[in-house]
Amino acid sequence: MSVLKVIEILSDSNKSWEDATAKGVAKASQSVKGIRSAFVQSQSVTVSKGKVNKFRVNLKITFEIQK
Repeated sequence: MSVLKVIEILSDSNKSWEDATAKGVAKASQSVKGIRSAFVQSQSVTVSKGKVNKFRVNLKITFEIQK
């Protein structure tokens, strides 16, 4: 039987929500082993001078607890 844990992280990018997601998963995988999935809970942007400045995602990362 596997036991899974979920953590919540925030990530951003100047390019896109997809890039913010990829960066968040890559960074989390540096310290969290056994990542199984990432769920994008929400997306948002920051705006500066009438233009989109950053794309932000709130991710739920699921990983297996190691024995």
